[in-house]
Amino acid sequence: MPEVIEVTAEEIAAHHSACLDSVALINAGAPEGMEAADWTDTLARNKEHLTLMLAKDYWTTEDMTAITAAAA
Repeated sequence: MPEVIEVTAEEIAAHHSACLDSVALINAGAPEGMEAADWTDTLARNKEHLTLMLAKDYWTTEDMTAITAAAA
C-alpha cells in the first residue's frame, strides 16, 4: 500500500507561492540579454512545474486561475 503523506497548511501555502513565482516569471517574459534557447528551456521547465503542481490533490481554497492559465 502506498504511504499517505500529510501536507500541512504551511506547506500548501509554500507550494502555492512557488507556483505564483513561476507564473510571474512566465508572464514577465524573457529577461533582457537571455538567449532564446535558454528562455525556451526556462519557460518549458516552469510550465512543467505548474502542470505537475496542478495535479496535486492537496489544494483547498487556493485560487488556481493564474496558475492554470500560465501552465497552458
